[in-house]
Amino acid sequence: MLKEFREFAVKGNVVDLAIGVIIGAAFGRIVESIVSDLFMPIVGALLGGLDFSNYFLGLSPSVTAGSLAEARKQGAVFAYGSFITVVINFLIIAWILFLVVKGINRLRRKAAEAAAAPAAPTKEEVLLTEIRDILAKKA
Repeated sequence: MLKEFREFAVKGNVVDLAIGVIIGAAFGRIVESIVSDLFMPIVGALLGGLDFSNYFLGLSPSVTAGSLAEARKQGAVFAYGSFITVVINFLIIAWILFLVVKGINRLRRKAAEAAAAPAAPTKEEVLLTEIRDILAKKA
């Protein structure tokens, strides 16, 4: 049973999947940083200095803090600013994945078209065809 598990674990598909998950997690952190550190400050500046990460509604009267981190310590909060940021993260990731899949599909189509198109005859083939045609006329 241990041997079967080892064979399963070292198969290419499992290793490829593990690498994909690790790269996907790292990519997610990069996109999260792009959104929270680059994109959202620009959006906030365009909308009059708004900081989406601190948008929340206190769900109890004891929540009086001005920042989300402090408000969470005081009680339950409805953190819709964080939700907006996560939705933007998702949209950026989905858009990038769409572009990657679109590029892969384009490459696959080009490869299929190249494989489907017959190669031009070589010089030797052309000469042999001419010789064949000349011999056929003489016969």
